[in-house]
Amino acid sequence: MQVYWMEQTLADVPSGNDWLSDDEFLRLSSLRFLKRRTEWRLGRWTAKCALSSYLNLPFLRSVLATIELRPAPSGAPEVFLKSAPANVSISLSHRGDRALCVVTPSGARLGCDLESIEPRSAAFLSDYFTSEEQHLIAQAPAADMECLLTLLWSGKESALKALQAGLRLATHDVIVSLNGHSFEPDRWCQLQVRHIDGQIFDGWWLKEDNFVRTLVADSQPDCPIPLWLNSAGSAECA
Repeated sequence: MQVYWMEQTLADVPSGNDWLSDDEFLRLSSLRFLKRRTEWRLGRWTAKCALSSYLNLPFLRSVLATIELRPAPSGAPEVFLKSAPANVSISLSHRGDRALCVVTPSGARLGCDLESIEPRSAAFLSDYFTSEEQHLIAQAPAADMECLLTLLWSGKESALKALQAGLRLATHDVIVSLNGHSFEPDRWCQLQVRHIDGQIFDGWWLKEDNFVRTLVADSQPDCPIPLWLNSAGSAECA
């Protein structure tokens, strides 16, 4: 199964809101806090950019306004194009000043996560990770521990999104395993997450710019393919 990805940063997001639909603008207006509004706009912009590229749509603000993300009953995002369901599945994550969107044909259960590599406490490790995962971290070189801990956490987050459960499920119920981990930058590597009920999600991870990205799906995704905006389109939406 092919899966596509794109990242955008706050610097990429236009100052105006004419790329939002009317309903999205109302949603934005209802958000009280600046941080939440900023994150919401970044996520929507990233998703619309990715979907515009994936669906081969003109990269114009008027066209982006016809792409909408609506929450399913589970809370997972569903894509609508001109108010009709689009034949895609997506997952979205943001951290700090950047956001990640992954896209694949509809029908797949898909999840992604973006995390910054940072120190985490011993209590965090004991509270959220299985004994198997704690052993894996304990065996890692000291220089790799922060990255590995972030990677395992991100893999769990991706799987919980694919399960459409978020943190409503216990993180101990999903166990991340790696196919080696050299932590070389700029290269996607494989991982797998299994749920205690037997469900298995295959996926990929990438370390770059002190961030870890993970994505998983229930249909053995191929190595992720980047999505790009053409230069003419970027100028139009700048």
